[in-house]
Amino acid sequence: MTIYVGNLAPETTEQHLRDLFAGFGPVDGVTLITDPASGRLRGFGFVEMEDGPGLEAVSVLDGTELLGSVLRVNEARDRGAKPPRRAW
Repeated sequence: MTIYVGNLAPETTEQHLRDLFAGFGPVDGVTLITDPASGRLRGFGFVEMEDGPGLEAVSVLDGTELLGSVLRVNEARDRGAKPPRRAW
């Protein structure tokens, strides 16, 4: 499953999230989303885990603190296809 982790502190690293989620089971991957122009963290990322440990991690970690920021943790939703932008 893919887990959304939001409200990340700017200094958060992939290792911080890997360590946090590893307490619930094996972490298959961590992706932090950065701004392409500046390379700075955009404040959210994703963690890949098996469903059972992932669901437990979501229920326990939502609202917990990491590096001074209260995390928003939930199951990632598929954004689906975006409608085309209209050029006016």
